[in-house]
Amino acid sequence: MKTRNLAHTVLASLLAASTLALATGSAGLAEDTLVPSSRVDPRDLQESKSAALPAHPKIGLALGGGGARGAAEVGVMEVLEREGLKFDYIAGTSIGSIVGGLYDAGVPLSKLHEEFESGRAMKHFMPVSLPMGIMLEPAMLCGRLFGFRSYDGLYPGIMFRKYLEKMTPADATEIQSLKTPYAAVCLNLVDGMPYMIRGGSLAKAMRASSSVPGLRKPVQYGEKLLVDGGVVCNVPVKQCRQMGADIVIAVNIDEPFSEVPLHTFRKLGSVTKRMIKWDLWSIDGPQEDLADVVIHPDTTGVTLITASRKEARRAIEAGRQAAEAALPLIREKLKGFGNSVEKTSASSTEITK
Repeated sequence: MKTRNLAHTVLASLLAASTLALATGSAGLAEDTLVPSSRVDPRDLQESKSAALPAHPKIGLALGGGGARGAAEVGVMEVLEREGLKFDYIAGTSIGSIVGGLYDAGVPLSKLHEEFESGRAMKHFMPVSLPMGIMLEPAMLCGRLFGFRSYDGLYPGIMFRKYLEKMTPADATEIQSLKTPYAAVCLNLVDGMPYMIRGGSLAKAMRASSSVPGLRKPVQYGEKLLVDGGVVCNVPVKQCRQMGADIVIAVNIDEPFSEVPLHTFRKLGSVTKRMIKWDLWSIDGPQEDLADVVIHPDTTGVTLITASRKEARRAIEAGRQAAEAALPLIREKLKGFGNSVEKTSASSTEITK
């Protein structure tokens, strides 16, 4: 009886949220808040290698997608903040857009650490378990018999949006008000092109960038329908350079891709998992080639969608270790500028060691 009542309550909430999403979805932001982008091509690499750095280069941070592995990005940021490293631009994809967006909005890293380690962040990301969501999907489809047509996806994302709005400080709800220029990277289902959300509601942008296809319903911006940017620009280095960065530090939180023995693929689901990993690896590679520094925590064994405290702690520690290992290279990249990048804007970059 309790299970049935819970299912009825969840179903009612999802239906209400879907109705609200459909009713408000068309109230998109102005077109100038969405900046077209593209995948990396050989010309990008050539231009990056041949470009001369200005006297006071702008530093960008590119935070990649990876679900619960985003906890590793918190660990990376803890080390970089400790070292006094600041950024002129922040671009994020999926969970990277959330870590980067909330950090840019002024949310302390200690708070982000707590949200990931406690499992709260991922519980809000997917408030109903995947099996429960699949079980309720037929009931959700019943609305179509009465003319109700919501966008495809198990979860409306309204509860997650409210969580993001609650996490965002009152003085930083709009992207234009952030201390550092910011972009959330998404894919537009309509034209198949990546876009950077550069203005408007921060919570809505983070939600759009992390709307995993099939799991979360897309987010409508005018005539565009946006989903997780990880399917096209999972580590947004090119997008960070497009914003104006001369030097880019990238954080890739995908599991490392390496050769595995044949017997690995006798396990159920192993082939699908391997292909997802390969797809992300093939997307990440060209973006990493565009970066000046790549920080790649070892997230092996950290599930994409989990509220496990143990896995969150492991990811945070992996992020810290990877960032510590990258510090010598970061200092080397900045060495030619007198061991510090002097202030050239309201959010300049400087490193003191």
